[in-house]
Amino acid sequence: MLDAIDKDLLKAVADLETIPKGAYNIRKNGELLGREISANINIETNAEGNGIIINIKPGTVNESVHIPVIVSQAGLNDVVYNTFIVGEDSDVTIVAGCGIHCGSSKEQGHEGIHEFRIKKNARMKYVEKHVALGDGKGKRSLNPATKVFMEDNSYAEMELSQIGGVDNADRINEAELGPGATLLITERVMTEGDQIANSKSTILLKGEDCKANIISRSVIKGNSVQNFYATLDARAKCFGHIECDAIIMDNGSNETIPSLIAKHPDAEMTHEASIGKIANDQLMKLMSLGLTYDEAVNHILKGFLK
Repeated sequence: MLDAIDKDLLKAVADLETIPKGAYNIRKNGELLGREISANINIETNAEGNGIIINIKPGTVNESVHIPVIVSQAGLNDVVYNTFIVGEDSDVTIVAGCGIHCGSSKEQGHEGIHEFRIKKNARMKYVEKHVALGDGKGKRSLNPATKVFMEDNSYAEMELSQIGGVDNADRINEAELGPGATLLITERVMTEGDQIANSKSTILLKGEDCKANIISRSVIKGNSVQNFYATLDARAKCFGHIECDAIIMDNGSNETIPSLIAKHPDAEMTHEASIGKIANDQLMKLMSLGLTYDEAVNHILKGFLK
């Protein structure tokens, strides 16, 4: 059964009002809360007992699997290693994410390592949200890592968001692209207070005509700190692009370092980066329409992170 806290967290990280239809695996405080498989999507505990294996049959289309994690136990740091095998010619959506509810002074955290093996001609959309709630003063940490291996002509779209309340986050993304593979990573992170968020992506463009695009949107409030490091390493004829934009408010700080490495004469690599603040003319225009200052700021930030 889901209690009120569970429902709040599931809504925040996976847009779920209740137990989802189709395949799912819900983990709460380091234990299995519920699991369901489908005819085309199998989920089983791995041999080590520290995660799950999701196996999606070749040719599976228009199906999804939800694998949210809930942490509400004081003092718990949950660690999992999940493996996804996306079969040839499939087209699926995977919804993940972790929600922490802190009600004490004890630290709570989650470290989720997700390995994806995307087979030939397969398409995957991966949505991962992180959020921390509760009135407790304990440190909330979320440290996700993704490892993506893409075969010929596969496609992966990854939406990675940290939407509030997380005191410390270290995100690591690694990928290796085969011939004709396409990878799009979009990160959206907002920090405030004294929160710290670090992101490091390393993408190996190994196959001919593969493509990678990394997009980062950051909002840094209060005294918070965000650091973004992205590397595209081209080993074949390919295309890669990094785009990172940050809005700094109050006394926040940001370091952004896009890195392009070309080890093939036909590699095309580009990047653009900007760090700035909200423009006064945008605020004045919205306030002239009847919004308060805070409402105008929130409207602009929502549009920026969308």
